[in-house]
Order: sequence, then C-alpha cells, then structure tokens
Amino acid sequence: MTSVTLADRLQGIAGSPTLALAAKAKALAKAGKSVADFTAGEPDFPTPDHIKRAGIAAIEANHTRYTPVPGIPELRAAIADSVNRQRHTAYQSSQALVTCGTKHALYNIFQALCQPGDEVILLAPYWVSFPSLVQLAGAKPVIVETREDRHFIPDLAQIRAAVSDATKAIIVNSPSNPTGAVLTEECLAGIAQLAKERGLIIVSDEIYDQLVYPPARHHSIVRVAPDIIDQAIVVGGVSKTYSMTGWRIGFAVGPQPWIDAMINIQSHSTSNPTSISQYAALAALTGDQRPVGEMLKAFQQRRDRIVSGLNRLPGLSCTTPGGAFYAWCNVSRLGQSSETIAARWLEDALVATVPGEGFGAPGFIRFSFAASLETIDEGLKRIGTWLSQKR
Repeated sequence: MTSVTLADRLQGIAGSPTLALAAKAKALAKAGKSVADFTAGEPDFPTPDHIKRAGIAAIEANHTRYTPVPGIPELRAAIADSVNRQRHTAYQSSQALVTCGTKHALYNIFQALCQPGDEVILLAPYWVSFPSLVQLAGAKPVIVETREDRHFIPDLAQIRAAVSDATKAIIVNSPSNPTGAVLTEECLAGIAQLAKERGLIIVSDEIYDQLVYPPARHHSIVRVAPDIIDQAIVVGGVSKTYSMTGWRIGFAVGPQPWIDAMINIQSHSTSNPTSISQYAALAALTGDQRPVGEMLKAFQQRRDRIVSGLNRLPGLSCTTPGGAFYAWCNVSRLGQSSETIAARWLEDALVATVPGEGFGAPGFIRFSFAASLETIDEGLKRIGTWLSQKR
C-alpha cells in the first residue's frame, strides 16, 4: 500500500471523546449489558409530534430537492425573528445562515474569520470541539481557566491578561457545556467592553439558551451590550431545545459580510442542510412551545436528583448547574485521574460518563442528566457501591 502523509492541519486533532464514549456505552448496551449511560449530549425525549408531522408533510409535499445554500427563506426569517424577540436585536433574515447542526455553524465561522497566526481565547472547561475547530482553521486556542469556587464564571482580569496582538476572537458559551454555568450580565458586559477596546470578535454559542433553571436567567451578549453587535456572531440551533439532534439543524446570526463569507464556504462543502429537516425546524420555531416547558421541568427535576445524589457520595462534589443538562462532578479527591475513574466506573459498575480531560479540566467528570430518574438513581447506587468497595 502506498504511504500517504496526512495533512498537517490534522496534527493534534483527535476524535470527540464524548461521541466515542457514547458509542462505547451503546455497544455495551447492545451486547446485553445494563449500562447506566450519562454520556449523551442530547435530550432523551422524542421530537414533539407537531415537528415530526411537519417533516412528514414536507416529504409528502415533495420538499425533497436542493434548497438555497443558506436555507429556505421562511426558516431564515423565523430564525431572525426568534433571535430578535429574545435578544431585542434587529437582524434581517439575510443575516441568518442555516447549517447542518451548530457544530457546522462554528466550523464555518472559524474557517471564514481565522487564519494561521491568529489566537482564539477559550474558557475552560470548554466544549470538547472548540479547540479542534479553532485549530482546523489554522489558529491557536488560548485557554483561560475558570474556577469551581466561582461557579465557573470567568475572571475578566485573566481574560484581559490572555489577550495579545494575535488575539482574533473570544468564544463565549452560556449556558455552558460541560459545567452548566450561566454567565452573568456583569461578566458579559466586561467581555464586550474588552472586545470593543481590542477590536475582537465574540463568538457566542447559545445552543442551550432555552434550557435555563430559575432563578438563573440566560443573557445574550448582544442584548447585554448592543454596541457589540457588529463584532459578534450568535450561534444556536433546534437540537437541544426541541430534542431534534438527529435532524441536524443549527444556525448562525451575525454581521452580513461574515454571514456571506460563511455561505460561500458552505456552498463548497455541504451546500444546503437537509430540506425536510428545515421544514421541521420551521415548525419548531414557529409552532407550539409547550413541549419545551415540559422538557425543562423534567430536566430540572433530574438535575436536582443527580446533583444532590452526587454530593451525598464520599469523595465527590458537584455545583448546581444553572442551565443545560450536565452535572459537572469534582472527583479529584479520589486520588486518580478522571480518565481512570471514568474507565473504571464503566468497566466495574457499567456507569458511562465523560472524563474532564477532553474539556480541558482534569479532575472532573461530566454526567448528562438527559436520562430517566430511574437511570439516575441506579447510576448513583452503582457508584456508591463502587466507592465503598474500591476506595
């Protein structure tokens, strides 16, 4: 076989650890093992019926051909309307791009806006794909750590100290994956002011904006600091809010020249997102919103169950997340790496979790509470038994 040298851009790029561990857990379950699976970054609820019916109707209406690259006009308008209503902005539909999931939107952003030599500031713990998406654009991730005792709200002085002449952008993810932290208005206003002073781009990943638990409130940086609008791009999607992960519809809303550049990139990569999914997403954004509230209520009950349960177990501690559906558990007192502990929990107790190394935070483990109360109770029981036998 001829030896082929892979592209340099793949140096240091590994597959997603969350997807790899979720696949391993599913393989064990398929083999007949009773796995308590906390790896999934997706709701376990079915897509609401009215959204599914819209997808079926799109097929029956023969909406099965190519659409415009940036999405059907109706969906682009609905995205702009939704963002404007929630954030008090005035985006036009032409400033909304429909993508094949939120990850695709982020990929387009960094390909359009970054180049070799640029630096992008990430707040750790960060979503596992952020560093790779930055590196694939030839830029360098610069990590600013946040602390558990601050509920993972970043220190503005540390962000400011990380900015250099090469800094191009700051990624903001609120609510956060993996910590569930919801950034305060004060924090976002400080980041916006820094961006204005230094001419930086703000990439605001708000995919979990509808999954926030009172008294926490979601704040978008473009609403907190309207004067940053020409330097910011907002990313979202229907995956988490409407339990539509497999439909693969995300979006980006931002300055027209940036969106136009991203459309150009998309025209040479994926072209349009799936036509049928676009019509389903249109129904999600414009139709009955009651299922969102019902899912949120269930997630809050699960959050309270798993956080209180983890905090009762010896050697573990967990802050209460304000949003998303992840419990971020400190396992550092167990005296082993989080990778080792997660591997042992899966092997010994059939409890599947995601270690913090992939999120830039060794010593922590992520639990998704997009799982039934029964699964949560069983998983906590198994970990409790493991701790009593192995410590």
